[in-house]
Amino acid sequence: MRLPTSLTQILLTGAAVGILAACAPPAEAPPAAAPPPAAEATETAGPALYVDVLDCGTIAISDLDAFSSAGDYAGQADEFTNTCYLINHPNGRLLWDLGLPSQLAGQPPFTQQIFTVSVERSITDQLADLGVVPSELTYVAISHAHFDHIGQIDQVQGATWLVNQTEYDYMFPADGAPPADPSLAANFALFKPMETQIINDGHDVFGDGSVVIFQTPGHTPGHSSLQLTLPETGPVLLTGDLYHRSESRALGRVPRFNTSEENTLASMAAFEARATDLGARVVIQHEPADIEPLGGVIR
Repeated sequence: MRLPTSLTQILLTGAAVGILAACAPPAEAPPAAAPPPAAEATETAGPALYVDVLDCGTIAISDLDAFSSAGDYAGQADEFTNTCYLINHPNGRLLWDLGLPSQLAGQPPFTQQIFTVSVERSITDQLADLGVVPSELTYVAISHAHFDHIGQIDQVQGATWLVNQTEYDYMFPADGAPPADPSLAANFALFKPMETQIINDGHDVFGDGSVVIFQTPGHTPGHSSLQLTLPETGPVLLTGDLYHRSESRALGRVPRFNTSEENTLASMAAFEARATDLGARVVIQHEPADIEPLGGVIR
């Protein structure tokens, strides 16, 4: 979602491994008797992959017309959830998306144009509930560079930022020109000091195929979605903002403010083919009907 100008001011203001060995003492027996063999060492596996779902704000929209180029949402209202995801892998942690700015936490809802936004608690506070501090994050990745997905970048400066070249150039044009949304330039600047890893399409975050970032361009030029393979749930796809509502997915609706409707429709087709091939559960990150049944965790 594109940022209203005055909201810019708010944006500124392994488990231990144990090795067990057992050797039986020699029994009193005839000399020819061989001692019993030593038990083989065993290794305790690290915790299985799981995902903590974080509440990164609420966005009430008074007129959804901007969210469908077909014009069929005009006059409708809705309330979006705004979610972030802590991916807990035996070899590290990835934070997917960064929500609305923490400066909104504890403040009355803020209204600008069609948007009314609010945040109950910061990412840092929610991580603390999970026994995690931001310095323990290995990676941060955003589905795309809109205001409701970058809001708390100030809290995760120690992590490595994973980003594809296209979205990086959308934020930081190679010719030094202002970004496509100049109102976010100061917020984009907070990404600059971070260690940055430019990634390709289908990036395998931890090298075992369980966490894969794949490109779904159109909402922004380098928009991405996330594929997870979990031990209990199986394949899960997090949409980013490829879709905003269940109806958007069912009807193939494209927001008017997307950078390319053609690319969005192509991404939708590729995403649906992937979901079908994997038999994946699809989670639309702004859709309360998808988020509430998760109960705060995906295993």
